[in-house]
Amino acid sequence: MSATQPDAITIVKLGGSILTGPPAYQRCAEWIRDRLSADPAQRLVVVVSAQYGETDALLATAKAITPEPATATLDLLWSTGELRSVALLTLWLQRAGVRAVGLNVHECGVVSPTGARDAATTQVKTLRLQYWLTRYPVVVVPGFLARAPFDSLVTLGRGGSDLTAVLLAAALKADACELIKDVPGYFSDDPHRVADARPLPALTYDQALALAAEGCDLVQTAAIEAAQRAATKLVVRSLADQAPRTTVSDHAAHVAPMRAAAAG
Repeated sequence: MSATQPDAITIVKLGGSILTGPPAYQRCAEWIRDRLSADPAQRLVVVVSAQYGETDALLATAKAITPEPATATLDLLWSTGELRSVALLTLWLQRAGVRAVGLNVHECGVVSPTGARDAATTQVKTLRLQYWLTRYPVVVVPGFLARAPFDSLVTLGRGGSDLTAVLLAAALKADACELIKDVPGYFSDDPHRVADARPLPALTYDQALALAAEGCDLVQTAAIEAAQRAATKLVVRSLADQAPRTTVSDHAAHVAPMRAAAAG
């Protein structure tokens, strides 16, 4: 299999707080369609989480059967949430007239060579993704999951779809890595509770990690650390194109004081 990588690739991660049900999948598909209409040359790798609440529901299902489900079996059960999400978004994209293909965890190239849930050892083999990106403007892949030895799978921790997006962005040398949340980036306070919370247009990786240590789970800590190691700039934003957003990179203007914002 040979392929020439497209010039402009953007990683877009859609989390469970965005994917709340069929209308939300349709909205995301139409947003992607409109984005491609504005720039037909771009290629998007869309990383999806399970639908909102599904991971917790699957955990509850497992614990109703056995109080301490085996880790590997729980990972297998959890994977159904992400794969369902891949299929649903791909179907909505196709309905919206977008040429899109959905891949499973064994096709998208995210690999844990040892089976460990360690972000530092997780790798991305890009050949298949490059192949599909030459044929489809949108490739939808599951977050949160990695292929492990003997074609088993492992999960990458809660919020692991952020990590998937970062790893793919670094491996594909993407132009951007956008993490779509239910809030438009980081704020000085939780915007769900504080009316005058101030949007923060730019943070350093260290500032984002400090917020995570204070309890802000807007972006998974392992994903921020992986972005810092690879010098991958993150754009934390909502679906609203005109709303504020936060860029997380090596450099940021002075911002103070900061407190934890809501997860999204």
